[in-house]
Amino acid sequence: MGEDFEVSTDELDVTRWPWPHFPRVNDPSIGVDQTTYDNLVRYTKYASGAYQVLCPRPMGNALVAQFMDLVTSTQGFIARDDQREELVIAFRGTTDVTSILVDMSIILVPLKGPGLPPLNSSLVARSAEPRVHIGFLVAFQTIAQTVLDKLELQLQVHPSYTVVVCGHSLGGAIASIASAAIDHTFPGKSISLYTFGQPRTGNPAFAELVEGALGVENVYRCVHLIDGVPTMIPTNLGYQHFATEYWEFTELGPPKNVKRCNGGEDPNGSASIPSTGVNPAHWVYFRQPIASDPTVCH
Repeated sequence: MGEDFEVSTDELDVTRWPWPHFPRVNDPSIGVDQTTYDNLVRYTKYASGAYQVLCPRPMGNALVAQFMDLVTSTQGFIARDDQREELVIAFRGTTDVTSILVDMSIILVPLKGPGLPPLNSSLVARSAEPRVHIGFLVAFQTIAQTVLDKLELQLQVHPSYTVVVCGHSLGGAIASIASAAIDHTFPGKSISLYTFGQPRTGNPAFAELVEGALGVENVYRCVHLIDGVPTMIPTNLGYQHFATEYWEFTELGPPKNVKRCNGGEDPNGSASIPSTGVNPAHWVYFRQPIASDPTVCH
């Protein structure tokens, strides 16, 4: 996956660019606490590890299962961290981001699949039904039952463990659908969602469903600098991001270089940057290379 790019910090520092809404590092309202930042780094590494063909020890932890569908090339793993008492489900992105985003699979279809709430349930009883990108939904459907079954077995043995779902790029889109299914299948379970460079995945009703199911305080939808993938699918096609966006707006001074944005489409967040598609910023998150670091699997 991933290409080798040569790019300087100055080129990617959006605070130097001429658009009007970039936050400044010396703004006291900007930045996250160190624990939040450390978690962003941690789950970036898990998401990166999902690209490896084999990941025997994700972040040094126990590998519960790896899963793969050859038709859709959907791949990932379930890991168990006994020290943190959590189960981590990581989804790989795709080797060809652009073609999947722009082809006919961009149409929105009703949210249906293993574990997902019925469209007539109270969770989705709203004026508009949740709809998602058909390509992302099909990818989720191919591995959904396997993931839910493996997770159920783990939770029977470790009922107090929390669940974290994560993914990079299209893996983030699949992770967001999976998180809704896990929440519905295991009611009352603490679930967090971390995505990195995730494209818009569904319509406003889907965004509302994710926010309501997990709680915006448990959703970390991360964007690095000028990564163009999150805004590659435009809102005028009926798509909308869910909250909460964490925008890594400069390489300088972590954890104060991360802005917690308001809502799913904060005009002062990464949405203020015109999309340039897949670019170098897409392949590095929180100073971690995506897809190319096998050490995250040992």
